[in-house]
Amino acid sequence: MLCDETVWAHQVEALTEIADVRIASNGARDSLVAMAEAIIAQAPPRFALAGHSMGGRVALEVIRRVPERVVGLALLDTGHQPLVAGEPGEREVAGRMALVEKSRRQGMRAMGWEWLQGMVYPSRLSDAVLVNAILDMIERKTPDLYAAQTRALINRPDATPLLARIRCPTLVLCGREDVWSPPRRHEEMRDMIAGSSLTVVPYCGHMSTMEQPAAVSEALRGWLLAAGG
Repeated sequence: MLCDETVWAHQVEALTEIADVRIASNGARDSLVAMAEAIIAQAPPRFALAGHSMGGRVALEVIRRVPERVVGLALLDTGHQPLVAGEPGEREVAGRMALVEKSRRQGMRAMGWEWLQGMVYPSRLSDAVLVNAILDMIERKTPDLYAAQTRALINRPDATPLLARIRCPTLVLCGREDVWSPPRRHEEMRDMIAGSSLTVVPYCGHMSTMEQPAAVSEALRGWLLAAGG
């Protein structure tokens, strides 16, 4: 959500010697299914696929549709469950829509600063290089795109039944201090995906590829080699 190639900058540099790394762009589509179909249309006949946060949910929708084409799957700081019914789900929707409205009233950067609280490891909020890289990325997006992506996430499909059917080499990874997509959720995914491995990155929140880029790149290198490069 609201990310671009900036999120994967370290990984592209670190992995280019063993893989043809491509960063997907899904535009302003307002469903995870539409995003997945866009990736399938762009992808080569066989490919390994990594998704971070909302991108992980998109990756699951890709493998739901073309499992025979995916040689490896990496799910980073993400989840598999749909919107919870009742009051908890209503609170999530209200919170997400309040941020969309703030982006329209005060601008994307102001919204991004609020969104960032709890998003990264607490001590990193004083890291101007990291924080400005994230806020600059968010500011390059528009409130309309943010609204579309928010609708996509609110209406996310339930991927739980899919996990047991995944057969390719799978890496599940998250920051130890990720409060948006906590380690226990990734442990559940690891347990449901046969043969998958779990990496929990210390001193790291939700933005793992940017907060601890070297550790994430190393985990992805091992996964790619297991998947066949």
